[in-house]
Amino acid sequence: MDPIVGFLVALHLGATVMLVAYGVHRLMLALRLLKRGAAPSRRIDLPADPPRVTIQIPLYNERYVAERVIHAAGAIDYPRDRFDVQVLDDSTDDTTRLAARAVDELTRRGVRAAHIRRPHRNGFKAGALANGLRSASGDLIAIFDADFVPPADFLRRMVGEFGDPGVGMVQARWGHLNRSTNLLTRVQALQLDAHFTVEHGVRFAHGCFFNFNGTAGVWRRQAIEDAGGWQPDTLTEDLDLSYRAQLAGWRFVYRDDVEVPAELPVELAAYRMQQQRWAQGGVQSARKLLPRLLHARLPGFVKREALWHLTANASYPILVALVLSSVSTGWLVDNSYRMWLFALDGLLLTFATLALTGFYGTAAFVRDGRVRPRIALVPAIMVLGAGIALSQSVSVWRGFSSRPWVFRRTPKYRVESSADRRWSSAGYRLVAARPAVVELGLGLVISALAAAAVVGSGALPSGPVLIVGLGFVTVGAGGLLQGRRGTRDHTG
Repeated sequence: MDPIVGFLVALHLGATVMLVAYGVHRLMLALRLLKRGAAPSRRIDLPADPPRVTIQIPLYNERYVAERVIHAAGAIDYPRDRFDVQVLDDSTDDTTRLAARAVDELTRRGVRAAHIRRPHRNGFKAGALANGLRSASGDLIAIFDADFVPPADFLRRMVGEFGDPGVGMVQARWGHLNRSTNLLTRVQALQLDAHFTVEHGVRFAHGCFFNFNGTAGVWRRQAIEDAGGWQPDTLTEDLDLSYRAQLAGWRFVYRDDVEVPAELPVELAAYRMQQQRWAQGGVQSARKLLPRLLHARLPGFVKREALWHLTANASYPILVALVLSSVSTGWLVDNSYRMWLFALDGLLLTFATLALTGFYGTAAFVRDGRVRPRIALVPAIMVLGAGIALSQSVSVWRGFSSRPWVFRRTPKYRVESSADRRWSSAGYRLVAARPAVVELGLGLVISALAAAAVVGSGALPSGPVLIVGLGFVTVGAGGLLQGRRGTRDHTG
């Protein structure tokens, strides 16, 4: 066999094995959840002398949602003399005026609230949280991003967990204000339901590490400080601090029965930006944490699950490698090899479909029992995941780079229902970006190559190649159709 062909075949087989391994891991999580069942609702009453809580709300250019989250935080049902609100505002637009007005209203209602501004944006969100912590009065720190709406009973349901002196953080489940806005939001809602109910639920139940999700959680201040505080050297400061705190011996609690609703991105460009930030930050955190984690005195199953968790974004460049090797090999090998590779790709696609159906179907079954309409979203999840594989692979590569980076937050528009279209004319909408053009172009090229292979050899193109080609075309075209032209965005 020609050395180049041999390399491509080996790359194809290696990528297939790795993708199957990640699929098996997801299925194992789903099976463990089914075996355990849904987590029971918990109620731990507040102590007679409840701990003091500081609620932190980091803001950066959030004119549509800033007042809503500030008012919701001020309306939380907790002893008025035992909590305060910090609005950590790094904004450069009229969000500052709106946030100041909302803080003044809380103060007039007797809520202790502070509007904290910095002369710079150093450290981005991590820097804002660290700056606020210096003047925070609470022993516990609750954090809400701007697009979240904490329910009035949030602290009463969460704070009791800290009666255990070993608990360092309690994470609530994310809900969805705009699940039904469009197909993209329905897909994201199912993805997040599975992340929380399956991944967090199983990891918590089995004593494995899991992460604070950056919002809708409560920290023990001492756990933050023992872990070394908020550090701005990754794009996922929440994941980084979570692992450092658990490595320092603090235990985390996941409350699947406490839901905090939030807004899902309604634009493909915003979704891509969010996923890129999480992918790059995840790789940065893995680089930073894995050496320490692997040398820690922890049970083997805890290390293995943490390894799966921290390396999950590797599946994107693996998928890209699989498709490139499949397309290249299809042109270079004879029919017998081509049919063998086609059969292998068919088995991989079948397994991936079954694995994702099992994973997301389990989440839907445990969450609300609405399995059939949720499973119907699996093909869209596969196309969307394939469509962002290239941009995610670039982000994974950036995660290994030491080049400076900028935290680009996901724009929010206060979309609360499927009929709410105010986002279509909102000021933060993203420009139709270059990645969408590249994705659309590559999708068309892959589709053309697949068609040419059919014409030239009579062989059908492989399933993964078709999915990725369709994904690139869908995400690229969708991003261009949704994006504004020639308008500067304000998400920097």
